[in-house]
Amino acid sequence: MKILSVEQTRQADAYTISNEPISSTALMERAGTCCYKWIMEHLSPQGKVVVYVGPGNNGGDGLVIARLLSAHNVEVQVVILQFAPRFSDDFLHNLSLLEDLDHVVINRVEAASQLDTPDHQALVIDAIFGSGLGRPVKGLPADAINRINDADATVVSIDIPSGMLADAPTDEDQGAVIHATYTLTLQMPKLAMMMPENETFTGDMQVVSIGLHPDFLASVESDYHYLDSKEPMVQTPVRRKFAHKGHYGHVLLLAGSHGKTGACVLSAKACLRSGAGLVTAFIPKGSYQVLQTAVPECMVETSGDKDLIGDLPGLEKYTVLAAGPGIGQGSKTQKMMKTLLQQAMVPMVLDADALNIIAENTVWMPMIPEGTILTPHPGELDRLAGDSHNHFERLEKAREMAAQYKLYIVLKGAHTAICTPEGKVWFNSTGNPGMATGGSGDVLTGIIAGLMAQGYSRLKAACRGVYLHGLAGDLAAEEHGMEAMMASDIIQALSAAAPGSRQFRPAVRF
Repeated sequence: MKILSVEQTRQADAYTISNEPISSTALMERAGTCCYKWIMEHLSPQGKVVVYVGPGNNGGDGLVIARLLSAHNVEVQVVILQFAPRFSDDFLHNLSLLEDLDHVVINRVEAASQLDTPDHQALVIDAIFGSGLGRPVKGLPADAINRINDADATVVSIDIPSGMLADAPTDEDQGAVIHATYTLTLQMPKLAMMMPENETFTGDMQVVSIGLHPDFLASVESDYHYLDSKEPMVQTPVRRKFAHKGHYGHVLLLAGSHGKTGACVLSAKACLRSGAGLVTAFIPKGSYQVLQTAVPECMVETSGDKDLIGDLPGLEKYTVLAAGPGIGQGSKTQKMMKTLLQQAMVPMVLDADALNIIAENTVWMPMIPEGTILTPHPGELDRLAGDSHNHFERLEKAREMAAQYKLYIVLKGAHTAICTPEGKVWFNSTGNPGMATGGSGDVLTGIIAGLMAQGYSRLKAACRGVYLHGLAGDLAAEEHGMEAMMASDIIQALSAAAPGSRQFRPAVRF
């Protein structure tokens, strides 16, 4: 799913109106109806609903919702914020349909003194500003937004929380912003909804399709994409009947140090569970017995050092290399990492301490082989690329680094972002806060390495790996709860997250 800019979204609306064809009023009706259906299905409003509307088309969407709710015998209060000299034509059309309806009270508000704070038990619909907003909110609409936030009620924002910018950072100190419980974003997410600092505004984001023209959506170019279950990038291929382990690659995993053997255990298990044919772990000598016992399916080679990895095995026989989980940052390990960067000739995943070592030796960046996948969390990315003031800036630095060094950078978070050498970004849709636990990143490293070993491209391995990792985390949270789940629970849920991997292609019968 493509994430479009504000201007591209306007173009999509215009193209749909011209080529479906459909009137702008009918498209507004469709958008409002889709949001109304979601509200009825998920919130089942029984008490009072307060709909705040501005003078534009976002307000018109709110009026459609108000009318449909009233037809369902829901008591609706519509608060029209009159802070602009004119209303859109489609707004006025839908306002005329509301007049004299049962179950609807319309209040026109021209000054802050006329505003009431909604009851905390009411359902509030925010349809004040849409995604076209380009400046901080002041004056009457800001007063209304602050009253809504003070009510601590359930708030549903239509398309985007009022006051939040769609394509740029939002500073709440500069203008008021709705703190939504749910955001029903129309057709596709907005770029700002992928940013951690906007979580307070967006709440639970739900994508509501309003039927924008598929030809436009297929042809429009975008640097930003959203991974969902329909995206071919995350689909499971069918295994052939006569396949054997040699068809699915051999991963060398360099992981672990004294006290951190568990990082290697988790990565190795995840790598095997994701479908790699063979996995060999190269570990400190002192970790040998632990790993052989914990992961008997994994082969083991050992470093000459008891508590750390200070050297390398021969690399010739491996399909994929993965390094970093739990290796530490000692001087001998740093020398090993430099040698690895210089000698690696196959696809590679670098995580955790491998990234921290490179951050301490940034002159090594050009040594990283092209096409390598880096999997930093925000702190690790900042150490590599420099501190950022917000996630927009951090994401741009990740894109620039990926392009400059021809890398794939998996910037981990609630909507993990995969940045490509071409400047594209793929945001993930799966996962939950229960995955914020030690070892979760080690599991992701193993999954991505295992997918690459099977012949997935770097981009597909990163996208599918991140998606499956999050989906397995969602399944684990359903079983254990977010507070109780552990990284090993994610591994156990991988088979359920990728049910297609249970299939094989049968022989042709005559």
